[in-house]
Amino acid sequence: MIWKIFNKKRTLFSVLLLAIAFYFLFFHNIWSYPLMDIDETRYVLMSRDMLHSKDFLTLYLNGEYFFEKPPLYFWIECISFKLFGFVNEFSARFPASLCGVLLSFLVYFTGKKVVSPKYALVSSLVLATSLEFVILSKYAILDIFLCAFIAFSVFSYFLTLFVQDKNKKYFWWMFYAFSALAVMAKGIPGFVIPFGVVFFVSLYTRTFKQIFRPVYILPGIILFLLITLPWHIAMIEKHQTFFHEYVIKHHLQRFVNSKDLGRKQPFWFFFVTLLWGMVPWIASMLAVAVEKLRGIKFEVPRDNKKLFLHINIIAALFTFLFFSSSSTKLVTYILPIYPFLACITGYVWTEYVFENKYQKVIDISVYVFSGVCVLCAIAAIFMKYYLPEGIYADISTIQWFSILSILVTQIPAIVFLLKKNRFGVFLSYVVFIILLSAFGTPKFYNLDYKFGQNDLMEYTKYAKANKQKLYALNTGRRFSLNYYGDSKNVFYVINEDYFDLVKNLKTGGDSLFVVRKKEYKKHEKAFSDFKILKQGAKYLLLKKYTKKDID
Repeated sequence: MIWKIFNKKRTLFSVLLLAIAFYFLFFHNIWSYPLMDIDETRYVLMSRDMLHSKDFLTLYLNGEYFFEKPPLYFWIECISFKLFGFVNEFSARFPASLCGVLLSFLVYFTGKKVVSPKYALVSSLVLATSLEFVILSKYAILDIFLCAFIAFSVFSYFLTLFVQDKNKKYFWWMFYAFSALAVMAKGIPGFVIPFGVVFFVSLYTRTFKQIFRPVYILPGIILFLLITLPWHIAMIEKHQTFFHEYVIKHHLQRFVNSKDLGRKQPFWFFFVTLLWGMVPWIASMLAVAVEKLRGIKFEVPRDNKKLFLHINIIAALFTFLFFSSSSTKLVTYILPIYPFLACITGYVWTEYVFENKYQKVIDISVYVFSGVCVLCAIAAIFMKYYLPEGIYADISTIQWFSILSILVTQIPAIVFLLKKNRFGVFLSYVVFIILLSAFGTPKFYNLDYKFGQNDLMEYTKYAKANKQKLYALNTGRRFSLNYYGDSKNVFYVINEDYFDLVKNLKTGGDSLFVVRKKEYKKHEKAFSDFKILKQGAKYLLLKKYTKKDID
């Protein structure tokens, strides 16, 4: 009886089960840990200032023009703040988490439409449990929004290859609209990736001429321009330096020259990123890739399943090459590749679980991945005896959670494999990431805060409570000082210019100073007139002796 009801309402039950999983993956506990330096605190601070100032056109950072990014992310953050009625960690992270959920459902419904319900379920869970994707879907930064709009744009185009001719125009129009939103989320990549994917996929599928049909391209271009032009034109008219700063410096020069930004990485940087970003699926993917490369064929397949696989491979390769060819690289940039990789990985695991294909290579990859995880867990039980005391004291807070999370998921994965229950193996991987995301995220964040950010949050709250100015001496811009303190009374003194400030300051009665411990030891004589108020893991809080102190 239960199975009959399930079969009749399979889609409804699948969506409900996915919704429960997605809650624990993307929403659970996102309010329970502070915003992270540097990007979370910076972008949320800017969004909060935008909401308070009511200036929704120009972006500001600490009262200075900020021409690096377009405004869509900040508008969405302001909507979230107004919707919930407060500015805090939950309202700041809610839009990013919502993007993670929507993207996972996008993969599900697209996969169900084009391939099958089983494929859809597997692919959506692969995306939602890919380590880097789930981490950045709970992180209040721009990249997840770029990823979302690019994916909606590209998948809209993909559907033009599978729907009836009378419906193609609607998906083409959605392609242009979502591409425009991607541009408004993070600039040039929002244009290059969707249109680049369309170019190469259309060549592969021999549908290139279809792009230029007036009913598709003319309304599409109008939609694209209506969404992207107004803000850009208004900013060019309002600010003389906007074009150079925004277009030349932060888009074109960022792509070809990372010298000023200090983010230059080798071409293979994102390959290494994906090795950990696609955990726990990476071992099986590499194993299958090595096997399939031997007999790769380039004919356009006739069945939807293989065609959808091939166009996702093209999209993933183009996205990877685009970001890899850029001089400037950060681990967050590659995020738009994950929906395409999830569709590729979903194909492999659907074949493995339900069609008994790729058994040998994936079985080996499971034994290797799960076996290594179990060995690491066993080693972690005894880490008190071989790690330095200070390091063990820091990481002991996540010790037993990590050990138990591995043992209760990876030992069953091996047992399921021995019993040829491959769906059990798949679920073991899914549950592993759900545990880490839902219950481990606060623990891992709080561990990271111990290495400096806890100091900054404590010092800025102290300065705010005592109504004192706070000078950050050569710390770099740590925006938790601004977000968790009094932003108007936080000042950054970069490089060694702070020596003049320290030397010429006649009284320190209304001022406090944050300095790195290493910096303090290096220039200890310069701080001879200062006393240490607080000492943290990485930073010191100083105050200059006043006449009252001397007396």
